[in-house]
Amino acid sequence: MTRLSNDRDLDRRNFLLGGASFAGALAVLPAEAFGQSVRKGVLKYATLGLDTADPHRHTGSIAVQQCYVETLTSIAADGSVEPFLAERFEVSPDGLTYRFKLRSNVKFHNGDVMGAADVAANFERVKTKVKGGWLVSAMKRVVKLETPDANTLAVTLQEPYSPFLNLLSELWILSPKSEGWEETIRTPIGTGPFTFGTWQPKVKLLAPAFADYWKSGAPKLEAVEFDLRDGIDKSLALRAGDVHIISAEREAAEGLEKAGTATISGLKDTSWYFVAFNNRKPRKPFDDERVRRALALAVDKAAFMRFVGGEKGIVTNQVVAPGHLYFDQAGHDADVFRKPNLEQAKKLLAEAGVKPAEHTIEFVSWQEAYAQVAVQMVRKLGFKVNHVALDDIGAQKRLGQYDWDMNAMASGPRSDIFLRYVRLMSDGPNPVLWGGIQDPELDKLIDEAVKEPDATERKATYLKASQRIIEKGYFYVLGHAPSLIAIGKGVKGYDPGFTWACHWASGGVAYATIDA
Repeated sequence: MTRLSNDRDLDRRNFLLGGASFAGALAVLPAEAFGQSVRKGVLKYATLGLDTADPHRHTGSIAVQQCYVETLTSIAADGSVEPFLAERFEVSPDGLTYRFKLRSNVKFHNGDVMGAADVAANFERVKTKVKGGWLVSAMKRVVKLETPDANTLAVTLQEPYSPFLNLLSELWILSPKSEGWEETIRTPIGTGPFTFGTWQPKVKLLAPAFADYWKSGAPKLEAVEFDLRDGIDKSLALRAGDVHIISAEREAAEGLEKAGTATISGLKDTSWYFVAFNNRKPRKPFDDERVRRALALAVDKAAFMRFVGGEKGIVTNQVVAPGHLYFDQAGHDADVFRKPNLEQAKKLLAEAGVKPAEHTIEFVSWQEAYAQVAVQMVRKLGFKVNHVALDDIGAQKRLGQYDWDMNAMASGPRSDIFLRYVRLMSDGPNPVLWGGIQDPELDKLIDEAVKEPDATERKATYLKASQRIIEKGYFYVLGHAPSLIAIGKGVKGYDPGFTWACHWASGGVAYATIDA
């Protein structure tokens, strides 16, 4: 076996006794010195919603349930994997067998101690009872589950699958005694720092602290109250003191920071922004790589990313941002589209025999202001542009008809880089934002990366795939910006996760406190 992660001492306590007598020392010691935690305050949290009480059946709402259910692995700040409910894990050199050593004496909220058989039951439930989603696809690759002892789980896959450990960061471990286990879970029993509590769909979830949480000294709060309402102005609620932590658009976040009401942080992973072309059924002249390069050279990436992310906007041609495990500095430095070059763009159009004034670009986007920024930039080449801005469902439908030429889109944080590349495969899920690429050579590169156990080789193969995308002009990355989190001034100890997780191995609500 090759060790991928060592034990991490996440629980550190300082126990200092002083004074003339032991009795006197006991009199002044805080409760924390006896392994107890003094919990104060209810943190009010408003980012994303909660669409189901069954964590195995979520449809994207992964910003709430981590407070009451946890996973074997967690995503670190750089996109790598760190242990969570697993104390450590190992992967065989061929990438087929994963061996997890579970933490001892982890309790479910009903008081039962979590064991390897409970964890295996969650793997089996997702594999056999849940349909659709990234996790189900991963579970279908599992051919054997073994529990040689109460704290060890061995998982064997049918073939190497490098995203596996990252995807397990969304396989929430529940007690098989959870109500509705055989069908749809109605009352999840997890291991998290807070319990499921009282749920009012689309209104709120009140999650009280779990007194027997396995991590010493946590949680530090009495409870977390999640605001699940749609259509409220979260920034006004934070200013009024009705919530403590919110997700915020750039302008609102900057206003809160300027007013001294909040500090602004961001998810560790970023949303990436790009312009893409119709690759499934391209119309002339937009099937010509020279024309696509010309359009990309017309986009002022720095101005675009300033508009999107302000000071936090990042210009790059990489599908991940600096600091990410898979970021390639050399490729970033070699970006020929970093600055706009209208003169070079016009030369490329002349080489292609294209007179821009004779062509209209069918430009599709969501109803986002940044798309209009891109439209105004490509108009500088002389093209006419018919910009169609639609809501989410409308845009997906229109893009899926492949009767357009160009778009400007964004895609949010993902637990593994494969979840970005898989959309670019010929049979990938939801490929419309990237123009429905059909490229067997690109498919082969991505598939090779997925099956490569060696991390260095895997990164090199993904980079080859990225280079091919640029060479073919399928789409061009403009840059990255984090989803912003506004943290009220009275909150301390809270650090946002890699994705929308409110609780992760090294940060989140378990560590948060609020001023009384």
